[in-house]
Amino acid sequence: MILRQILRLSSLFHSTVSIHLRRNIGFSAIVFNKTKELDPVQKLFLDKIREYNTKSKQAGGPVDAGPDFQKDMNESLARLQRAYGEGDLTKFPEFKFE
Repeated sequence: MILRQILRLSSLFHSTVSIHLRRNIGFSAIVFNKTKELDPVQKLFLDKIREYNTKSKQAGGPVDAGPDFQKDMNESLARLQRAYGEGDLTKFPEFKFE
């Protein structure tokens, strides 16, 4: 009986330690990757993400979105307002608990 409990606790300890080790190894891989030079594909990907981020901040919304996108967005918002009631659907709702 005691041997079973010891084996059960050791397997639980083993699984817990292995999960933490996997997480730490994964995190350390990210940290070490930032310290060394990125490969060209990763660098290109990060450069494009940063470029899109600056463009979207300047445009104040989606980049290179034409009038069709705005029309579809307005139609979708109107349909959602009809289905779920009034209010601004582009903002997260505020909850008030009394």
